Amino acid sequence: MTPEASTRSASGAEAESLAEIHGAAFDRPWSAGEIAALLDSPGTLALRPAGDQKGFVMLRALAGEAEILTLAVAPEGRRRGLARSLMEAAVVQALVRQAQSLFLEVAADNGPALGLYEGLGFEIVGRRKGYYDRGAASPRIDALVMRLSLNR
Repeated sequence: MTPEASTRSASGAEAESLAEIHGAAFDRPWSAGEIAALLDSPGTLALRPAGDQKGFVMLRALAGEAEILTLAVAPEGRRRGLARSLMEAAVVQALVRQAQSLFLEVAADNGPALGLYEGLGFEIVGRRKGYYDRGAASPRIDALVMRLSLNR
């Protein structure tokens, strides 16, 4: 099944559901209000699996560039190729929107995500020192800025 056939666009009415998935996937989740506000902003869309799997990717594409705002897969949906399928669908949507590059940020200590992104052809192009705050008990984590050239 192709990525674009296995996903669908999510609407702002699904913000609560998306926030639940984000909450299961991250230590510092986004609220339904934050997700709805992002979906209302220009060039932003969220893609969900066509089935009932627990994941989504949100991207923004404007002025020849695209950015992955978040990729969230609930623990019960991991290790099944869902994140890869969502990312492949996001690449297709970036191309449809005539983006030349697709960017994302990932925690420097997130080995599985780094492996996924590198496997898709993303390259590290920068570092944001201490970008991620995981609370008082943990040190701040650097974010790696990654880029995928869409000029193939």
